[in-house]
Amino acid sequence: MEPLQGKTEGAKEPTKVSTGLERVAELARRHPDWTLTTLAHHMDMDHMRMAYEQTRKDGAVGVDGQTAQEYEADLDRNLALLLERAKSGTYQAPPVRRVYIPKGTGKEKRPIGIPTFEDKVLQRAVVMVLQALYEQDFLPCSYGFRPGRSAHQAVEAIWKSVMHMGGCWIVEVDIRKYFDTLDHAMLRTLVNIRMRDGVIDRLVGKWLRAGVMEKGNLSYPEKGTPQGGVISPLLANVYLHYVLDVWFEKEIEPRLKGKAFLVRYADDFIMGFELEEDARRVQGVLPKRFGKHGLTINEKKTRLVDFRPPSKGGKGHFDFLGFTHHWGTSSHGRDTVMRRTAKDRFKRALRDISHTCRAMRHEKLEEQRQVLAGKLRGHYAYFGITHNRSRVRRLWDLTKRLWRKWLDRRSQQHAMPWDRFERLLARYPLPLPRIVHSYVASPASP
Repeated sequence: MEPLQGKTEGAKEPTKVSTGLERVAELARRHPDWTLTTLAHHMDMDHMRMAYEQTRKDGAVGVDGQTAQEYEADLDRNLALLLERAKSGTYQAPPVRRVYIPKGTGKEKRPIGIPTFEDKVLQRAVVMVLQALYEQDFLPCSYGFRPGRSAHQAVEAIWKSVMHMGGCWIVEVDIRKYFDTLDHAMLRTLVNIRMRDGVIDRLVGKWLRAGVMEKGNLSYPEKGTPQGGVISPLLANVYLHYVLDVWFEKEIEPRLKGKAFLVRYADDFIMGFELEEDARRVQGVLPKRFGKHGLTINEKKTRLVDFRPPSKGGKGHFDFLGFTHHWGTSSHGRDTVMRRTAKDRFKRALRDISHTCRAMRHEKLEEQRQVLAGKLRGHYAYFGITHNRSRVRRLWDLTKRLWRKWLDRRSQQHAMPWDRFERLLARYPLPLPRIVHSYVASPASP
């Protein structure tokens, strides 16, 4: 969930909103088999103000060109009208504006959708209600786009599960164009298992049918979640909650001969199995299971990995959430799962820094230092993990070399000597590599 932004009109306002949502959560927790039908009444003006506060104000504008500042100029009236249109059924979901941003390779681009600011606020208001409900249902194996859960917790869960089993067989799975291929009818059927509120159900339908504006052309995708809005990750999580998580826990695990685990972050997931036989059986039924719900497994990117320690004959590794997971030896001489920055993520970070150095080479040194320092701190914050010190330090070292290279290009003079550059670094230091996330205790293998 995004951090709170904007004005707060007193301490009682969030308390009133959260109390209503706490009642939703408590009801969902006490009655896991109920279908809740009265949720929209929790969307009042206090709730809408809270949704506004939690909506980013610095994002790009949608098809109407309205900024957050313009919307705030008459905030109470705008929110009141928005709430009235949402509940009366007269709200019309505007199309999202489609733009393209570079993918990790730097050559390809991927499309993203930009809703209008008002649509973002309404989506946030609905998400706050639905989150109170579905957070009681979502299983511990799910980590992506959930409050209080992170990619690092998913990485740690994998580490603990594999170490507990003393190695396992990993099934790496890739869903082809997941967010673009969700079946609308199936999605609404799955959402209605737990929620059948008329107002919210109608809004979800409008967002699914909202068009996409690209270069003046309006199209209406028949599949996929609403692009760019905060409702999209929640709906996608609900879909895989039923298609994958519940299926794995209720139908798959009871039929296995050995232990198993599932870790999912949004549409990325892996499954670990104590026995190769179990792993191959589940891998074989995945295409049929997903095909039944309108999804396609990318067989070229789906594989079985022998992720046992080398001492047990294992020889594989796998990538997940930007890390390469592999076996190594601890300082105590024991087999342990280690993580290092995946090659593609390392190359992406290095390419970004090189482009930054090139683009800013004529700016003031302090300005360059601040930008580079921010990029390095961001990298450390995610990739600064136990056993990854060498890769983190490698990026720091190459960043210095790239900075020197592009500073040299500012003139036709000879290359800057390293001793001179070291003096420059003393005046404009870059943050040193650091480990932010530490996993020190190793669960004993059975």
